[in-house]
Amino acid sequence: MKLAIIGTGMIVGCALECLEQIPSIERKAIYARPHSKDKAQDLAQKYAIQEVYTDYDQLLAHADCDTVYIGLINKVHYEYAKKALLANKHVILEKPFCVNAQEAKELIDLAQEKKRYLFEAFRPLHTPNFLSIKEDLPKLGPIKCIQCNYSQYSSRYNAYKEKKALPALDPKLYGGSLYDINIYNVTFVVALFGLPKHVKYYANLGFNGVDTSGTVFMEYDHFYALCTGAKDSDSPGHALIQGEDGYISIDDGANLIGSYHLCIHKESTHINKNLYSDWMMHEFKDFEEMIEKQEYQKMRDYLKITYETMQVVDQAIASIPYGIEKANH
Repeated sequence: MKLAIIGTGMIVGCALECLEQIPSIERKAIYARPHSKDKAQDLAQKYAIQEVYTDYDQLLAHADCDTVYIGLINKVHYEYAKKALLANKHVILEKPFCVNAQEAKELIDLAQEKKRYLFEAFRPLHTPNFLSIKEDLPKLGPIKCIQCNYSQYSSRYNAYKEKKALPALDPKLYGGSLYDINIYNVTFVVALFGLPKHVKYYANLGFNGVDTSGTVFMEYDHFYALCTGAKDSDSPGHALIQGEDGYISIDDGANLIGSYHLCIHKESTHINKNLYSDWMMHEFKDFEEMIEKQEYQKMRDYLKITYETMQVVDQAIASIPYGIEKANH
């Protein structure tokens, strides 16, 4: 894989640290807007990236890359991914994939038309621990309820309390709890159980209408799921799936799945099948393998989860009578 890095934010730094450990993925270029060129040059020097671009179209036309990794703000994911696909590049798109299901479907259809690989960089789904949870799920018997919580007091929240909305808490840029933090919980539930029959979002809305925290209620035929995310308060992360015969408990939450407990009829087992401590390793290795082995159906299976998650997000936002939906339009 010959990779171009798009962006210079925190998540890009994490990705580059991970890629240092995967020499088969070549880091060919990095893109930043002109005002961030110095930061891109620093990253290029630190991680031996060959070229720095401040014009995205030029990168797509001239860089020696077959794949782009997009780590930009949520609002521009669709725009940058579409351009890359039209330029016949494979695309790795940071979560959230897009800001609504329509954008997601257009990108998925375009990737199919262009016969390109398209991935959402949603790391937990690519861990052996998640795959093991899927295998263990039937042992729980009929599922009754699911609880997930990923809450982290945002480093931007103090400024927000002073009425300064940085991108992470700006609804016009699709910031907020649901798109950023709670998307992990929602995707986890959708990946295991598919689309719910009913969705409702109970959110705490800030001065600009953004959801600083909230809980998505997802109703299935015989059980329900509660997915809580917060950027205005802290909580230990956790995920819990309860069935008639036992439960699965994830102590570090659906965003990490560093290990889990399987308890059947009060007999508990601690399970950790992950191979790497770096939380991005599994996904990048999986993306590389899918492209090399031409595992197109496997990619489509992951994209189905992505698309269904965006449908849930659409329904969640539509269930709020004011706030996020109004701010985004």
